[in-house]
Amino acid sequence: MTSQSTTLSSQTAAPRDVHDLTRGELLELLAELKQPSFRAKQIEEWVWVRNARSFDDMTNLPKSLREELSKRLTLGGVEEVARQGSVDGSRKYLLRFPDGVSVECVGMPSRNRLAVCVSTQAGCAMGCAFCATGGTGLTRSLTSAEIYEQVMHVRDDFNTRVTSVVMMGQGEPFMNYDATLEALRKLNSPEGAGIGARHLTVSTCGVIPQIMRFANEPEQFTLAVSLHSAVQKTRNALMPGVRKYSLVNLYNAMGEYVNKTGRRPTYEYALIGGINDTESELQALCDFCEGTLAHVNLIQLNEVEGSKLRPSTPERAQDFVRALARVGVEATVRDSRGADIDAACGQLKQRMTRGR
Repeated sequence: MTSQSTTLSSQTAAPRDVHDLTRGELLELLAELKQPSFRAKQIEEWVWVRNARSFDDMTNLPKSLREELSKRLTLGGVEEVARQGSVDGSRKYLLRFPDGVSVECVGMPSRNRLAVCVSTQAGCAMGCAFCATGGTGLTRSLTSAEIYEQVMHVRDDFNTRVTSVVMMGQGEPFMNYDATLEALRKLNSPEGAGIGARHLTVSTCGVIPQIMRFANEPEQFTLAVSLHSAVQKTRNALMPGVRKYSLVNLYNAMGEYVNKTGRRPTYEYALIGGINDTESELQALCDFCEGTLAHVNLIQLNEVEGSKLRPSTPERAQDFVRALARVGVEATVRDSRGADIDAACGQLKQRMTRGR
């Protein structure tokens, strides 16, 4: 047996989270317990599809097996520390993992759909000026299971199927690439959440090497890039964490991404009054996008306590939509969700930390 398998079979070792087991490790444990191999698929269905919170819930397993599993394994799980509900139906959650690390996620219902925004890291090292998480620094990256569990928590709370997921919460997904991709694949799998690949979106600050790596993945996952300015000096000030990736290199990388995948990326652009909504900024954005396959998602800035940055007016957002349309680029103003709660990434966590 491997050292990991020995840990599984030890009665005295600390139990492992079943989410972290490979299929091979689970089969090895079942063989040791003299159980047929088909039990592995049954267990995985309870873990990944039904989001079981106790081995006793796994009623199609023999009681003796459930007892053995509970001795050797845990089901991980997250604790809901806080929740806020918006008048528009959105719900924001602060979830805590067993090691005490907490992250935020959001559920956004719309007609017969449920979109979920999840975090890929606890905290963030990018330091974006408009982001509440950026000022806290990075605590640690999440495992693929911890990313996945956020989706399941929201699904179970709404008691409805999740139809899309955006990795746009706390953290930079491409600084946690392997776990992010593994979570995407589990969310896409029929043996997981069964969400279509094109309804699974990764939002990156523009980490170019990982954008190119993502372009070579076989699945048709969707890519969004946080642009926020097409003027290098402005972007450097707003997004210091990606200063080393110039706009020229980002432009070229996105061209390669489109050529390889044939998929249209989205540029996220949070409109900030007097900063990136000027005429010169608008012209730079039009120049950056003209002649490319791209969609621009204009975002109303969520004000962050202590920040001097303020959102642009709705009228200015429409100016951007019209100007981009004139150069053949589709742009939409993103429907602001959760405006009456701590909607921006990191705000709810900050509020709870301060005891407010």
